[in-house]
Amino acid sequence: MWVSVSRLHPVRRILAIVLGVLLLGGVVLAVILDGGSQPTATKTVEGVIGSEKAEFFRDPDVVKALRNKGYTVKTETSGSWAMDRLQLSRYDFAFPSSSEPAPEIEAAAGIKGAQTARPFFSPLVVIARSNAARVLADNGLARMTGRNAGTLLMGPYLKAAGEDRTWQQLPGSAAHPELTGTVFVKTTDPATSNSGALFLAATSNVANDNKVVADDAGIERTAPLLRKLVSVQGALEPSTDDPFRSFISGSGEPLILAYEAQVAALVQQKQAPADMVVLYPDTTVNSPHTFIPITGEARELGTLLATDPELRKLAVRHGFRPQDGVPEFTAATASHGAYLNPELTGIRQVGAPTVKILMALAERAKG
Repeated sequence: MWVSVSRLHPVRRILAIVLGVLLLGGVVLAVILDGGSQPTATKTVEGVIGSEKAEFFRDPDVVKALRNKGYTVKTETSGSWAMDRLQLSRYDFAFPSSSEPAPEIEAAAGIKGAQTARPFFSPLVVIARSNAARVLADNGLARMTGRNAGTLLMGPYLKAAGEDRTWQQLPGSAAHPELTGTVFVKTTDPATSNSGALFLAATSNVANDNKVVADDAGIERTAPLLRKLVSVQGALEPSTDDPFRSFISGSGEPLILAYEAQVAALVQQKQAPADMVVLYPDTTVNSPHTFIPITGEARELGTLLATDPELRKLAVRHGFRPQDGVPEFTAATASHGAYLNPELTGIRQVGAPTVKILMALAERAKG
């Protein structure tokens, strides 16, 4: 029952007023504290991404960091070079694994000239079983720089591939009966997957006298070798995720194309197989993951991923090299130098052919 404060004894009246003030203050404080613990109001955006970024966007810390900046991000995966064939009106953004497919995606989405961002990048690597890496090194196809790291010498490797060299023909392989058949790097489908396409770009450069293939003559010159590189693999995967997981589980081919980010994330988590060797191709095309806003809702998200300190830190944790962030990557992976080459020492970085020529190379390579 409610009792008027004015009818109480003076002392009790004072106590009632004080108690009321304290209670009111407590309610206000609770509201402030509770409001401070609530996430910022977010807008939900949906995007299509390369599979190698799926773990990044699933990371609870990334989800939280994005929510604190006003975004709830939902994603689906696709091969980067297949994104332009999707119904892009369903998405707020596309996030392929390099800049090369970006113009085709923009054109398909009807947003040519969009303000793209390149938040992070990752060079390609070849992961190998230690026995395979040692045989390659003993035969001049690779150079070991440590127990778990080395360089794939693209010239000698491509010469061996052009000659259909088998593991059994390489001296020293007899001690490893699991190494059989033609020597090849297992890649993804170059017509749909970014890693497969860029590895084709790098190999075509070497096969074209260390020049970017730029015309029909270059295509004709390099196509026979590229065909051998692809045809020997049998079925091609649409993305790097499945071959990488197969390798880590102990199955799959002895040489697998992957992104450095996949390896860097694994070694930072101390989950790398003891017999894994990371071979950096001595000629490579870097892979700047390119954020393409399709709707206004996602326009600022790419910039946020590129510039926010917390998101950059989380990108490094997932193995990516932030934009202009070699020192950040080097510092984070300093204790894992046995596997990684943070400064990309001794690696020749080359440009990719135009989209038209690269797709022509992929078509010829697949026959």
